[in-house]
Formats: sequence, C-alpha cells, structure tokens
Amino acid sequence: MKTTVVKFGGSSLADASQIRKVAEIIKSDASRRYAVASAPGKRDSNDTKVTDLLYRCCDKKAAGEDFAESLDEIKERFSGITEGLGISFDIDSEIAVIAEKLNEGGAFLRDYIASRGEYLNSKIIAAYLGFTFVDAAEIVRFAEDGSFDDAETDRLISARLKKEDGCFMIPGFYGADEKGVVHTFSRGGSDITGSLIARGTGADVYENWTDVSGLLSADPHIVENPDSIDYISYAELRELAYMGASVMHEDAIFPVRKAGIPINIKNTNRPEDAGTMIVASFPKNHRPTVIAGVAGKKGFSAVQVEKSMMNAEVGFGAKLLDILAEYGIPFEHCPTGIDTMSVVVQSSDLKPRESEVLSEIQKRLEPEVLLVEDKLAMLAVVGRGIAYTYGVAAAVFRELADNRIDIRMIDQGSSGLNIIIGVDEAKYEEAVRACYRVLKSF
Repeated sequence: MKTTVVKFGGSSLADASQIRKVAEIIKSDASRRYAVASAPGKRDSNDTKVTDLLYRCCDKKAAGEDFAESLDEIKERFSGITEGLGISFDIDSEIAVIAEKLNEGGAFLRDYIASRGEYLNSKIIAAYLGFTFVDAAEIVRFAEDGSFDDAETDRLISARLKKEDGCFMIPGFYGADEKGVVHTFSRGGSDITGSLIARGTGADVYENWTDVSGLLSADPHIVENPDSIDYISYAELRELAYMGASVMHEDAIFPVRKAGIPINIKNTNRPEDAGTMIVASFPKNHRPTVIAGVAGKKGFSAVQVEKSMMNAEVGFGAKLLDILAEYGIPFEHCPTGIDTMSVVVQSSDLKPRESEVLSEIQKRLEPEVLLVEDKLAMLAVVGRGIAYTYGVAAAVFRELADNRIDIRMIDQGSSGLNIIIGVDEAKYEEAVRACYRVLKSF
C-alpha cells in the first residue's frame, strides 16, 4: 500500500478554519498516515506567529520582565483553535507548564519554549483527527551539545512508526537528547522533520503543504507572475533554496534525496493544483527545462587578496580559509586567478570580526593587496540543462550588459548546474528580472 507523509506549514495551520481544510486534505487520501505540523502562523499580515510569541516570552524572561501578557496571547490563540474545532483540550494546564519552565530557566530553555507551538498544535490536531500523537522528542535525536544525530533518529523513527498500524501526528521543528532536553532545528525546521519521517517510514512520497502552488521560477515580489515549476531535481532545488527560494527549508532535501523519495510541494488553499514535484529522475514524457529558476540574496562581502606568485606558494588558499574558519566564518564562494583570490562570505558573519580577520590575513599571508568589497548580492541561475546547452552564459551576461548591470563576480560549479553572479545590491532586483528574461528565452 502506498504511504504518504504530509507536512503542513504555519500558514496552513494558523486557525481553526485552516486546520479544517488540512483535515479534509488528510482524510481524502488513506495513504496519508503520517502528518507533521508546524506552529500556528500568521492569520493575516498584521498578526504574529505563535513561535515569535514564544520567543518573546523568552526575551522578556531574560530581561527580567513579566512575560504573562505574551503567554496569555498564546493561550488565546490555542483556545480559539480548540473552540473553533469544537474539541475539548486542557490548554490551561499546558500553558501552566510553559510558565513553570520559564520561571525555572536553565540550559536550552529557549529551544524548549520555542518548540511548544508545534507541540501544542500537533496535540490539538491529533485529537481533532483521531490520530495518535507521537512527541518528536521521542524519535528525533540530538546530542547533548545540540548537534543532530541523523543515524539514531532514523533508527528511532523506523522502530516507532514503520511497524505500527494506524495514523500518526508528529510535531515538527524539534527533538531531544537522551536526557530528554529539547533541541530545535533552525527556523523552518518542521520541513526537516517531515523529510526525516518520510525516510524513516520508507514513504513513497513526501507532501509539503504550504500557501503557494509549488515552487516559482523567480521571486514574485521582483518578477511579475513568474512561471511555476512542474518538475525539478533535488540538486536544482538545493541550489535555489540555498540562494533564497524559500518554499521549504534547504536541509529538508538531504534525507529524502538519499532515500530517493520524491517531494511534492502543494497548496493547502488549492489542493487540486499539481504543485511542484522534486525528483531524482524525470518522467520520460517530461520536456527538459534548460533553466529551472533564478534566485538570490543580498548581504555578501568579498575578501580580496592579491600576491605575486600566489600560485607557487603551496597552501596559500588553505591558510586563508583556515583563518576564516578560526573566526567561525563560513565561505560561500571562492573565485581565483593566478595571483588573486576572493572569498565571498555573508557580511553578517564577517563584520563583527573584520578588523581582526584582516589583521591575521596580513600577518600570516603578507598580501600586496587586501581589501573587502561590501554590499554584494549573489544570484544563481539554476538548471540541469545549462551545462549541455550552447549560449546560456553568453545570454545571461549579454542581458545584464544591455541593462547596464556590472558583474562583480562570476562562479560556476563543476557540475555546470548553476551560474553564480555577483552584482551591486542596488542592482539586485534589475539583475533578477534580467536573468528571468533569459530563462524565458530558452
């Protein structure tokens, strides 16, 4: 029998009305036995996500302020949901536990408090659907230092869920170590939980339900009515998600990719739409797409180093990257020349330690030129057909030139799956639109 894991985002579960839609979707397909829930999101543009309200409680506690008002707001949100669904749920006792934990304090308190949005929402939805609630703390394992234990998580999920009959509701976003201390993934981590459940149960498909009908080929805030993508590979999605396409958490790709489980991005408000299928291989009747999409982000800096005969100095690049690593700064791209090397990093990582980092580079490597270029935006033109189609790069560069957009950096991975372009932040939106026009021409 086919098995489907479904994960619903915060906007899909923002109130009782949305949860009823979700219930109908789940009930319409008997294969949807495993469901993963996020915390309630915004009900409208002026609303606040429940997770943000929980973080607000933590911030007030840390500042020595009274958090009761924020906690009451959370209680009202969940009370509104249970009343709207017509179910009995002891929200008072649950809120009392959260208040007690806040007063106790302790290590990883912020993780525990933040996780309660998913925890409570999942318990409520499980009661409404008649599903068995399984606490993610029992099956998603972290080490005591907060690092994720992938192998043990897979074992626990398989042992707890794969062999049992019935239907299950699991909260996303968090897990726990062996002592029961709760740890969370980064924001949006419920996507990761859904992917882990899909892999651990050997699902046939992982449906990720959100408020859009699949992945768009460009940011709709920049490009008017961009095309939706019907099929995309795991590798293409990874590139687009990393560069800012936010339909799902980028780390959610890895568990299902390894297991060969397709992901279907679906719209809770338009369940009839096909959405986007993320797959390892494409149907035989699928027309190949040269460029799948365009995505990008602002907020980058380039550390530029020049030194004569750099290419003959063994270990020069390794030493430069070691210095960044010592200061906890990951690098994004590393374009090089014979006597030049640039390392692109996120400005937010570099700026707090910039003077120290530059001083260390000057001391150890003795470059002739050392400078930092700020206010860079990075764009990725992504598609499995780029490496096998003549003229894609030329068309991109020509379109940018015709629109008087200066290219500050070019990088391309060995797979040929993408072209990475650095431009001035002030030209970012124009560059995205220019690259999208190229996408439409192929």
